[in-house]
Amino acid sequence: MKPDHDTAQPPVRRPRSTRPVNIQPPADPGTPLDPSNGVPAQPVPLPPVDVVAVADVPADSPVGRLAATVERLRSEVRTAQAEAEGRALIELAKGILVERLGCGPAQAARQLAELTEQAQVTPLELAVDVINQAARDRVAEVTEAFLSTTADPGAPDEDSAAVRLRAAESGVLAAHDTETMAASLLEHALRPLGAVAVAIWAAGSDGSLTLAGSAGFTSAEAARWCYVPPDVATVARRGLTEPDGQWLPSLAESGLPTIGRREYTEGARIAVPAGAGGRIHGVLEIAWPKPEGPLPRPVLRQVETLAELCAHTLDDFVPSAVPSPESRVMPDVAELMDLADGLHDPALVLVPHLDDAGRLLDFRIQHVNNHFLDPAGRPRAVIGGALLLEAYPMAAGTSELFQRVERVYATGEPFRAQRVRLTALVDQVPLSAVADISISRHGSTLLLIWRIEDETARLASLLQHAQRLGRIGGFEENLLTGEITWNGQLFTLYGRPATSSPVALEELPAYSHPDDAVQIGRFLRTLLHHRRPASAAFRLQRPDGVSRHMRLVAEPVLDTDGQLFGVRGAYQDISAQHWTEVALAATRDQLAHTEQQAAERNRLALQLQHAIMPPAQAPLRVPSIQVAVRYRPAETEHLVGGDWYDAVVLPSGLILLCVGDVAGHGIEAATSMVVLRNALRGLAVTGAGPAQLLSWLNIVAHHLTGAVTATAVCGLYDAETRTLRWARAGHLPPVLVREQEATPLPTLSGLLLGALPEAVYEETELSLAAGDTLLMYTDGLIERRDRSVEESLSHLLDQARSGPRTLDQQLDRLLTYSRSDTDDDTCIVGIRVD
Repeated sequence: MKPDHDTAQPPVRRPRSTRPVNIQPPADPGTPLDPSNGVPAQPVPLPPVDVVAVADVPADSPVGRLAATVERLRSEVRTAQAEAEGRALIELAKGILVERLGCGPAQAARQLAELTEQAQVTPLELAVDVINQAARDRVAEVTEAFLSTTADPGAPDEDSAAVRLRAAESGVLAAHDTETMAASLLEHALRPLGAVAVAIWAAGSDGSLTLAGSAGFTSAEAARWCYVPPDVATVARRGLTEPDGQWLPSLAESGLPTIGRREYTEGARIAVPAGAGGRIHGVLEIAWPKPEGPLPRPVLRQVETLAELCAHTLDDFVPSAVPSPESRVMPDVAELMDLADGLHDPALVLVPHLDDAGRLLDFRIQHVNNHFLDPAGRPRAVIGGALLLEAYPMAAGTSELFQRVERVYATGEPFRAQRVRLTALVDQVPLSAVADISISRHGSTLLLIWRIEDETARLASLLQHAQRLGRIGGFEENLLTGEITWNGQLFTLYGRPATSSPVALEELPAYSHPDDAVQIGRFLRTLLHHRRPASAAFRLQRPDGVSRHMRLVAEPVLDTDGQLFGVRGAYQDISAQHWTEVALAATRDQLAHTEQQAAERNRLALQLQHAIMPPAQAPLRVPSIQVAVRYRPAETEHLVGGDWYDAVVLPSGLILLCVGDVAGHGIEAATSMVVLRNALRGLAVTGAGPAQLLSWLNIVAHHLTGAVTATAVCGLYDAETRTLRWARAGHLPPVLVREQEATPLPTLSGLLLGALPEAVYEETELSLAAGDTLLMYTDGLIERRDRSVEESLSHLLDQARSGPRTLDQQLDRLLTYSRSDTDDDTCIVGIRVD
């Protein structure tokens, strides 16, 4: 068995030897001391504190404050106990230094501090070393023997063994009764070794055993074992009669009765005789929670030393015929404890805890039955004997469990509730359980039962609901005996009462539609003759005349010799699925027809678009100016759009330059584009300016094309004066490229076409110089889903200013390096002045 090192004083790794501590006369004062007692100002290590509090409760709520108060008081008590026990050993070491050096207490404290610093240990460990060298008793002998057998010098347990034994000895000597002595042994020396409980037995002159003190067992269990008559074979009796004591790797395998057998049935036990001066005064019995191998010899010697400490106390022990009030169990309480042990649900026996004035403060957990399940997973020994609010502060929370217990105690009226959430926080981990609660009063005692929600029953209920919702029924058929088992859902699927006889698989053709006989026959041959899993879909004819579409799956069940002796499987009502598939088939046919129509519409729109707006057009031949256009249709046919452009020489000699974008896609957008493009050509013959042309085009878009909306840029270029008059209707302004610089033209006011019946547009004039290039484009050139228009326009300007020499190459480059990702149409009109 590997001892546990979780002690009240954590060990410190340091070089260790068995040489005496070099006690020198004290040096000059200089080491800081604790002003209260002269001990060097170094904190004594404290034991770890298990946190048990309410989870998911606000800290400022009454329950949160109660839980915090319980934890704070518990921590303060443990801290005070640890400090008192540690200081007792330090004060004893100081007394030894005072006697050895002939100095005062203050000088002894300084000397102890200097030695602590030299040895690089804690004051408590050095105090234990001083005590061991001065005492030269059994504790010192065991400690030195343990150090001499330790394989790894400087290991943590070297120091903890000495500290544990001295701390336990100090606690035993300071204990005012054997109960406190047992608690000190368990806390300081035995729990670090993995033990969970200890019992100290006093041996009578007639061979009887009296329980002098215990720790880790419930008070009710201690009351049951307060006295063992002579000649009764128990674990403690074996420890009394065997010279070297009794070691039991597993209590269950030994079959011996003893205290705490129900709490730690499978655990290991050791019973060591407690003797001194050649006389055995009793037995020290120690319990582990699970089976263990034999104790190592160094650990066994520590246990024997603890038994010798108990012997000095048992020498003056006088058994009392009357149990103390704390351990006294009234008859009605004992009967209720027996009743709780006979229950299959977790149960607590509660007794009222009153103050000196008789006022109810809390309820003490007098007994915990064998089936008890703590929501936080803590063992029964931790819960037994504790106060209800100390063990479960959440009882005063929203569940109002404590208030219900008070009410039942006051009125005697039982209380029951279902699905109450029990929550606890152990080591900062919230643990919850859902339980049914029952509280009843029996005399002055309360019985609290909670039934933790059974996972198996919950899963069975979940399966039942799943079968109901999925309309699935299961069956099993024994082909040898003819016994058939159906679940309730299968009777419902067949439309038969639950009291009727199930239908055998061989009778299935009589209950199905005649047209499905072939499928059912193939299913039965595969399953019963070929002995392979099979499935079939058929129409079930129910007694009420309703026909349901069913799916049947089954598998053969073979014995160890490979012979078929049974069949199991499941039915599922797939009527809704069948009619859904029929509807889907009709919908698919309709969709196919619709898709064919849509494809035809897209083909017509694409043909119309290509006829009016060919992707490539011959350059416009005009003196002193180059005009080039590019059109890139949408890559996806269903996105055929309404982008358009035009570059034509008017009868007046002016050149009409325009681009536009009709909202939407498809044949409607393509036809609207044709209308607007041709309308603008016809209106331009009037000689009106760009602003007036867009105003008239707005009327056309609003009234004559089904209220379509569109954007456009319209310009009239005079080759003789090199001036461009232009206007815009909600469209991106053109880009001017001059001397390797590309800038967008100012944004003129102008509403998109077709939005209002009438609209006024702003017009401006731009003077161009030789070598200038003007770019008019639609948003398909720059539009991106993941970037703003400003970012995309900046990229376009970078590409435009670094373009090739010829205009055609520059337009091709802009299309090639466009970062647009919307698959929209793209139009570009380029003008370069010679």
